[in-house]
Amino acid sequence: QVQLVESGGDSVQAGGSLTLTCLTSGFPFTSRTMGWFRQFPGKVREGVASIAQDGTTNYLPSLKSRFTITRDNAKNTVHLQMNSLKPEDTARYYCAAGDKYFATLYTYNYNDWGQGTQVTVSS
Repeated sequence: QVQLVESGGDSVQAGGSLTLTCLTSGFPFTSRTMGWFRQFPGKVREGVASIAQDGTTNYLPSLKSRFTITRDNAKNTVHLQMNSLKPEDTARYYCAAGDKYFATLYTYNYNDWGQGTQVTVSS
């Protein structure tokens, strides 16, 4: 059974940092592209960062200077380090696994999703 479980979401002050973790199971982690997405209330889900099987990454350009995606193939986990958080980063963040062999930010390239973790940034 495929499972993706996000953790690390929290309420923080602007300028703070958070690291989100996605623990996966039920599939060969090293064969999947992994991505982080976020969704604002009433909006479509948007790609934040992706990391392919070979470690190449792709970021939403506006976030590239503040967010870093990494994967730990030994622990079947993917992380999203978020620095200098802003109130506009407030959203629900989702982890996803896809079958493409490149880092992609498009939701339709992902087959499996977690339930999300809430990040709230106050000013």
